[in-house]
Amino acid sequence: MRYVSTRGNAPTLNFAEVTLTGLASDGGLYVPESWPRFSPSEITALRGLPYAELAARVMQPFVGDSIAPSRLNELTHQAYARFAHGAVTPLVQLDERLWLLELFHGPTLAFKDIALQLLGLLFEEFLDRDEGTLTIVGATSGDTGSAAIDAVAGRDNVEIFMLHPAGRISDVQRVQMTTVLAPNVHNIAIEGSFDDAQAMVKRLFADPEVTGRHRLGAVNSINWARLAAQVVYYFSAALQLGSPDRPVAFAVPTGNFGDVFAGYVAAQMGLPIETLVVATNVNDILHRALSSGEYAQGSVTPTASPSMDIQVSSNFERLLFDVGGRDGAALGEQMARFEAERRMELSPRQRSGTAERLVSVRADADETSLAIRRAYEQSGMLVDPHTAVALHAARQVPTRAGTPMVALATAHPAKFRDPVERATGIRPSLPPRVGDLFAREERCVRLPGDYEAVRDHILAHAG
Repeated sequence: MRYVSTRGNAPTLNFAEVTLTGLASDGGLYVPESWPRFSPSEITALRGLPYAELAARVMQPFVGDSIAPSRLNELTHQAYARFAHGAVTPLVQLDERLWLLELFHGPTLAFKDIALQLLGLLFEEFLDRDEGTLTIVGATSGDTGSAAIDAVAGRDNVEIFMLHPAGRISDVQRVQMTTVLAPNVHNIAIEGSFDDAQAMVKRLFADPEVTGRHRLGAVNSINWARLAAQVVYYFSAALQLGSPDRPVAFAVPTGNFGDVFAGYVAAQMGLPIETLVVATNVNDILHRALSSGEYAQGSVTPTASPSMDIQVSSNFERLLFDVGGRDGAALGEQMARFEAERRMELSPRQRSGTAERLVSVRADADETSLAIRRAYEQSGMLVDPHTAVALHAARQVPTRAGTPMVALATAHPAKFRDPVERATGIRPSLPPRVGDLFAREERCVRLPGDYEAVRDHILAHAG
């Protein structure tokens, strides 16, 4: 399997290279040259597999000869051994049509663990081969940072610098990062939004002063290996609900579009997905783009679902590349206009391509709170605000008779205790394995929203 940049002007890489590279040198994102595809009989043969084995089978076409199948199977079993639920991503039925896919049973209580526990092992595997080192730089709107830090803390040959917007993530999200005191972990709180932090990370990858001294790697969903791991739980849920003989629909809370794009990839691989519902909060750049064809950056509004408080969705570029005819040069020009003007129009081909499988729904603060309360009153389930956005969206989109709708539950409700308590009167407790979180020492540097200040800090502290 070979990988190409969405902007058409970067080297073609294999899976090992693309895992360690992250962002392409031309500013684009890597995608496979073509989509691997499973036949209905091959999908049927996946039924009943333990999650770790299913992960190895689904990911192997993307991995190619970078890792032998037996070794990939060992790595997936190691990655998911720390999860608190034996099913890794269990399904819970809410009513006759609606299901929850619980993605929060990993060590940091969020769906990012599913990909990042494996990604940490992949980094180690590939770095051991060439005796290299990797400096990871990332930006987080909440959950990616803690999951990435947990995955690489204390590992040899890897350092991580994680940026988060000061005061714009939940207290649990913050302390899950800042209480990790491993010497290879560096937390940076910046003045500004997640979009500001993400723009700094992209700029670091293009800065020769940085790349000339350090090999940079990515843990955000710009890293293809992370997306490939997220494809697996779409297969897992659909297989349990009758695929390939029965189509399934998914409602996905999204900010950076990575989780939704993983579902799109699963569909390209042959999984019968009837609809992907793109569920946004009031930071609705994706809803506006899919509804009107105008992709226009606005200002970020802080909400109770901070992981979705984003106005530039990086992975949307991957979708536009694929549905727009895979013309890297044309997309490069289109993205350059967006970066200069903060808006662009989707082409007719891009609009028709997105409309084939995707619909979008926006949830405001009241609708999110109502969805939290409704889940508790009708099913006895406590859900976090991101999951609530997905539940609200799922109820707005009809499906064909007999098609189940699966809402992705992306975080444990205890990560967002205040909005859950306001909606239900119940304050969710942290699981015992992380219950002493707020008694631990924190370590974090606060910096202005200034690229040079962040760059100089990283250069001064990177080994």
